[in-house]
Amino acid sequence: MSVPLRRADALDALRGLAILFMVLSGSIHFPDPLPAWMYHAQVPPPDFKFNPDLPGITWVDLVFPFFLFAMGAAFPFGLTKRLLSGVPQWKVALQALQRGLMLVAFAIFLQHTKPFLFSADPGPLDWLIGLASFGVMFALLVRYPDSIPRTARIALRSAGLLAGAVILATRTYSDGSGFLLTRSDIIIIVLANTAFFGSVLWMLTRTNILLRLGILGVLMALRLTQGIDGSWNHWLWNASPFPWMYKLYYLQYLFIIIPGTIAGDLIYRHLQEPAEEGRPSGGWGPVRWNTVALLLTGTVIITVAGLYSRDILLTMALDAGLITAVILLLRSAVSREAELYRGLMSWGTFWLLLGFFFEAYEGGIKKDRATVSYYFVTSGLAVYTYIVFSVIAEHARRRWPFSLIIDNGKNPMIAYVAGNVLILPILSLTALMPVLNMLTVTPWLGFVKGVIFTLLVAAATQFFTKKGLFWRT
Repeated sequence: MSVPLRRADALDALRGLAILFMVLSGSIHFPDPLPAWMYHAQVPPPDFKFNPDLPGITWVDLVFPFFLFAMGAAFPFGLTKRLLSGVPQWKVALQALQRGLMLVAFAIFLQHTKPFLFSADPGPLDWLIGLASFGVMFALLVRYPDSIPRTARIALRSAGLLAGAVILATRTYSDGSGFLLTRSDIIIIVLANTAFFGSVLWMLTRTNILLRLGILGVLMALRLTQGIDGSWNHWLWNASPFPWMYKLYYLQYLFIIIPGTIAGDLIYRHLQEPAEEGRPSGGWGPVRWNTVALLLTGTVIITVAGLYSRDILLTMALDAGLITAVILLLRSAVSREAELYRGLMSWGTFWLLLGFFFEAYEGGIKKDRATVSYYFVTSGLAVYTYIVFSVIAEHARRRWPFSLIIDNGKNPMIAYVAGNVLILPILSLTALMPVLNMLTVTPWLGFVKGVIFTLLVAAATQFFTKKGLFWRT
């Protein structure tokens, strides 16, 4: 008899952390700037102008790769279930294509309904359209409970399609234009591309990890040679029949998705096994497990801080000490959980080390435009963060705020859009936004405002999660 697959709370937590930090990072851009490490490293204060020659990363630059890594790690869970149920590979690939196209449509609609695109100073009508767009997306994307009849689901989705079409057909934007295919949310467009191609890649290599790494190598060769003018590599990198929807450039983020799938394979196999009696202590008490979590948290912080300050050799030395301590600690644990962590540590350390060896290339690590070092360093840090959350999950599964992060990770698309088209419209229409803006008298109080806004988004998302209302992604 097969064992029911346990849920990967730590994977939900990693996804939730990425989404909520994405919301927070977009909520703290104030006239009186905070320290530069509170923003994207290549867009520093006080003028916030993009500087592609400025190396380094900050915590803000971790959120997108952490989300991509979590998405890649989730492929073995969703796709294996379909394959084992007898669905042919071609049909699973077609479903992945449908999912990618749905995300493209989502990206276009979302970008057309953000109130600040209607006007630099949105009015009540703009905010109401933002709220209406949330209702449209809800009607189209929610997984309806079985208690709702099929005819009612069709009616709700049809109403959502009609309302969405009216919004797109009637609105004009601050530049005077109307609907444009090229007006889309770039983050969701990248997710659409990597979700489809990553799913297909995982299916083709699910029993052959060497082939998966080989494909990574081929992609890397293309990535490193695409800048040679006149080469077929350059042509292929830039060619696209639908540039508003697909660019080979986006597939470089498979360098994060692929490490995610490898970790996901390990996690999936671990969760297939029956749960151990009690907590998987491995002969340890909470102090030792918490020590592992603290050491890995320190590794993430030191890596980001060191790459930002450009103390590369010191950072590598400190990381080596912390990682070695974790590996030595895990050797004495005998539980299946510890076995999983040892496997994850091997891969995480490999990716981090690979990223450090690429660090000097392309002028140092950068998020924009993403350097080779960026892909692999952030993949390694994502592995370590997963382990930290997995340790926490054994001791704080139902404690706030960890449960809040998990619930947001289970419903990431609602968390992603709620700030712009739910919370901001409600705050603005109810005159609560001026009250919240009173906190912006100092930079750090302005940051507190950003934290409050993020918590409102998180609470709204958790509400829908607790009600069992999930958006299809």
